[in-house]
Amino acid sequence: MSVNWPRSDDERRLAELGYKQELARSWSGFSNFAISFTIVSILTGGLASYGIGLANGGPITMAWGWPLVSVMVLFVGLAMAELASAYPTSGGLYWWASELGGPIWGWFTGWFNLIGQIAVTAAIDYGAAIFTTVVLNVIGIDIGTDRTAIFSVFALILVLHAVLNAIGPHLSALINNISAWWHVGGVVLFVLVLGIGAEHHQSVGFVFTETVDNSAVGFGGVAFSFLLGLLHAQYTFTGYDASAHMSEETRHASRMAAKGIINTILVSAVAGYLLIMAVTFAIPNLDDALDPAKNSGYPVIYILENSLNSFWSGLLLIIAAIAQLFCGYASVTSASRMLFAFARDGAVPGSALWSKLSARKVPVNAVLFISFFAFVLLIPSMLVPAANAPTAYAAATSVATIGLYIAYGIPILLRQLHGRRFRTGPWHLGHRYRPIGIVALIWIVLISLLFILPMDDRGYLWNDEFTWTAVNYAPITLAAVVGAIAIWWFVSARRWFTGPRRNVDEPPVAATAGSHRHRRSPRRP
Repeated sequence: MSVNWPRSDDERRLAELGYKQELARSWSGFSNFAISFTIVSILTGGLASYGIGLANGGPITMAWGWPLVSVMVLFVGLAMAELASAYPTSGGLYWWASELGGPIWGWFTGWFNLIGQIAVTAAIDYGAAIFTTVVLNVIGIDIGTDRTAIFSVFALILVLHAVLNAIGPHLSALINNISAWWHVGGVVLFVLVLGIGAEHHQSVGFVFTETVDNSAVGFGGVAFSFLLGLLHAQYTFTGYDASAHMSEETRHASRMAAKGIINTILVSAVAGYLLIMAVTFAIPNLDDALDPAKNSGYPVIYILENSLNSFWSGLLLIIAAIAQLFCGYASVTSASRMLFAFARDGAVPGSALWSKLSARKVPVNAVLFISFFAFVLLIPSMLVPAANAPTAYAAATSVATIGLYIAYGIPILLRQLHGRRFRTGPWHLGHRYRPIGIVALIWIVLISLLFILPMDDRGYLWNDEFTWTAVNYAPITLAAVVGAIAIWWFVSARRWFTGPRRNVDEPPVAATAGSHRHRRSPRRP
């Protein structure tokens, strides 16, 4: 297939990577940042998963855990940003791993990424359903707040997000731009209202030293519980790879995708900490906030309803619910682009279907794929006892976090192994890539081990008191999926999956002359 040269720098670089421009390149750098910032969504993960941190470690997890995770995630983000600048393609993590390590690395990275994308979409929209059901009841639409109501709203939200995503990329950019400002304004309002209007304000000593130990493992005590509670912040800091997945729709992608990742982490770290501290200082009673009979499994809702009058608590819940709807919408957008790119290279059954674009340059079938399997992932929330339904949400956050961060870690590891042979893009770390990448990898290994522990909701590992009633099914889910894709690889895929497939001719020499940093690294280093 021939290419008409010369083209814009973005299209030229994409052709060097092997692909013609199929998606509409209409996004600005701010839009690229906005989608990652929207998916990280401090008003989503920071609030919907707040109970995970509060029950594991307590207020100290909020006071000390959030900044700890923020710093460590920045190392991961810096390492990813360098790769996004060098390889600005929608394949993102999968493409980087394939280019640096070969098909087997790309295969496993792609599937970890896809699993994580589906799980994070499910967790986001389920959290949004929780807040939305509360809001609907607050404004007089009485649908109840039991798991049936929540799951029904969850299904409707997924349908809404699928329909809106099918409309086109211009609407996506507009919605995400509005969302970025909505999140910033929402955090400001949360901080002001809780800081000024809350009926209860805890002391600095309470927020920074009060502990809760629910680890129940017989060792480590509150320190181990604190580590488990880091899932709250770590889950929130997922999805910033969206800036890479939107590369083929972003102008000046070699720089803007990298900046989108870093700016998302920095802004989310600061704004998120202000939000979390405002909520924590406003806790009326810690025991009640942790009591499932009083908080319905979601402490933030209890805190707002018992610290503020009905007007302000209702308003803040509405702001949070809308932010979470923005977040879920953006997650479907990003995940569908990842699936589109993965399928474009023949890695997914029915690849021709999932890589097909509509007349509006949207991978509509990929959108439907993501939405459907996000729905399937949380069906267990309807199968467990009602009191344990939040466990399904917690497990989805674990699957999302582990799946995504393993996918983040593989290309970072390969970058470390290839060192000087790696061809940097215009945004790079220089000689600092080595220590930054090592710290990022150590952190990814630590959190993956922590969040995959097969605990029940009381914190018990397999022992005499362990129960399967409310177990974290993240390790079961991941083991089953990883086993399946490993068997698939060795039995079949290794014979036909060759990694990225070019759909353009090699560019003429003149097109890349004078641009050492933009030359393509060898396919099989």
